Amino acid sequence: MGRFAEKWKRWFEKNKEWKENVKNYCMGWYREGLEDRPITRDLQWGVPVPLEDAKDKVLYVWFDAPVGYISATKEWAQKIGDPDRWREYWCDSQTKLVHFIGKDNIVFHAILFPMILMEVGGYILPDAIPANEYLTIEGRKISTSQNYAIWVKDYLRVFPPDPLRYTLAANSPETKDTDFSWRQFQRRNNDELADTLGNFINRTFTFIHKYCDGRVPLVVEKKEIDLRLIDKVSSTKEAMEECFENYRVREAVYNLMDLARFANKYFNDSAPWETRKSDFARCQTTLNICLQIVKDLAILMSPIMPDSSERLISMLRLEDEVKWDDIGRKDLPTGHIIGRPEILFKKIDDDLIEREIEKLKNISKERETQKIEIEDFVRVGLKAARVISAEKVKGTDQLLKVVVDLGSEKRTIIVGVAEDYEPEQIIGRCVIVTSNLKPATIRGIESNGMILAAKNVKGGYSLLTTDGDVAPGTDIE
Repeated sequence: MGRFAEKWKRWFEKNKEWKENVKNYCMGWYREGLEDRPITRDLQWGVPVPLEDAKDKVLYVWFDAPVGYISATKEWAQKIGDPDRWREYWCDSQTKLVHFIGKDNIVFHAILFPMILMEVGGYILPDAIPANEYLTIEGRKISTSQNYAIWVKDYLRVFPPDPLRYTLAANSPETKDTDFSWRQFQRRNNDELADTLGNFINRTFTFIHKYCDGRVPLVVEKKEIDLRLIDKVSSTKEAMEECFENYRVREAVYNLMDLARFANKYFNDSAPWETRKSDFARCQTTLNICLQIVKDLAILMSPIMPDSSERLISMLRLEDEVKWDDIGRKDLPTGHIIGRPEILFKKIDDDLIEREIEKLKNISKERETQKIEIEDFVRVGLKAARVISAEKVKGTDQLLKVVVDLGSEKRTIIVGVAEDYEPEQIIGRCVIVTSNLKPATIRGIESNGMILAAKNVKGGYSLLTTDGDVAPGTDIE
């Protein structure tokens, strides 16, 4: 692989807009040198290596998996009766290819797959690889195998889709691991969607129906306060465009809600409930501008909350197709009749949230109290192992690269105890490892097993060790 390093670096340097964790991770590889990497496994399942001298080996799934994106596109092109259509996606220099991934797959999408494409030639390379950090639920790692997850079908039986879309976008783990909690979900829905965005929309519709017969009122004269709000729309549109272009969804959500807050303040400062009596022309201008902002918000919402956006556009009775470039332009004409106001975002009661929290707690309890057969326990291979070397994994605060002696073999294992132990503190210790765990790639390093540890009273981790001298490779019974 080392012979591709300079070519890869030149390609990588052209993509300055990549996220920092991708750049730091991959450039660390370049500085250390791109060493040869095994692409086969000694397993009984997988794609066989098509070579005579590798009959019992299969391809490592993450070596050939990215190529499946291309073959899937080819299959799709054949099914639609246009077999060469796939080339538009993978061979056209005008095509922009973006890989949306999790941080554990950075090495495959940013190094291995591009190198394969470079070597074969004729294929476009990724323009960007936005890599998210991890998302937990109520402080715990998501586990579909243990049913510790929020399933979409279950969620939609209770809640509409857009509050979840909004919460996940506002809390997306772009630069660090983040946690989803049901109470945070409730707060975002009630405080931001209902009380801020929804409130501005509803009060605008209500006032226009009550005092302007449900028709877009006339703009008489725009004052400084009006122009500031109009300018805010323009700057919000530009800011959100820049965010989306650079995959900063959280910041885009912030800009959207900031405009809604600004619009609410405008409504309060303009006080149309007073000017309708003292200066109706001023009241009309205020309500016209508010309604134009509602139209703009309907479009700005669309990438994040498409269902609510469509409902709002229907309430506005916009018959023509609404486009992004209509934001700040193409005002609703004077006299246009709008629909009756609807509540876009209903508040979520505490009892619904408590029910969902309790559901997750019960799933955790079931796992903790679930009884297993002795055969299940025996399937887990636990062995004593001697730590013969340890070093910190570059670019991380928590990970150690540990090599252990299992008697018949030596293995590399990545363990997350770097904040609790210096490398030299664990060398020579007899630890307990899982010997039959499938390998996993962590920070570009193959980890072959797991070293057991327990959370201690200080909140850190303590390695589980043996009492007395136990030979490496001894089974734990």
